[in-house]
Amino acid sequence: MVSISFFFLFFIGIFGIVGLLRGWAKELLVIFSVILAIFIISILEMLLPGLMNQLTPAGTQAYFWLRAFILLVLVFFGYQTPNIPRLGGGGKFARERLQDAMLGLFLGGINGYLIVGSLWYYLHVAGYPFPAVMRAPDPNDPFTQEAFRMLPWLAPVWLRDTPLFVSIAIAFVFILVVLI
Repeated sequence: MVSISFFFLFFIGIFGIVGLLRGWAKELLVIFSVILAIFIISILEMLLPGLMNQLTPAGTQAYFWLRAFILLVLVFFGYQTPNIPRLGGGGKFARERLQDAMLGLFLGGINGYLIVGSLWYYLHVAGYPFPAVMRAPDPNDPFTQEAFRMLPWLAPVWLRDTPLFVSIAIAFVFILVVLI
């Protein structure tokens, strides 16, 4: 059986390749959509804690599916960006093909970290509720111990409260100043 931390790193690489092909401007919009999804989930949990706990108590499939749905819908729309010009004719976003591709690779990897890491975190809080697909982590397994060491570094863990509000503000300022 393959460790979940391997899948996490594997998907970071896959998203990096996608970012290499799409370019940095489009990948930046996806980063902003993931941050917005985490923001919406956090706001729902802060403003409607009773309703959220009643609808999706921690440790259930419903907990995972509601948060995954919000995240995946916003990620989907983040990837459905308008046709941003890559090169040529005084393109606003890309100065050189290599620089655009390398920055896209880096930002695509960040997207993989944010998207797959957020899904992993919500899966962890839900208690890995899919026994037919994956087994609950065994604390004695060295791969599981490595995965548990990675959990505090996932975005929904540290992207809360002030860092979340600051990142939303930065995203909006960037969109207003650079992309519009």
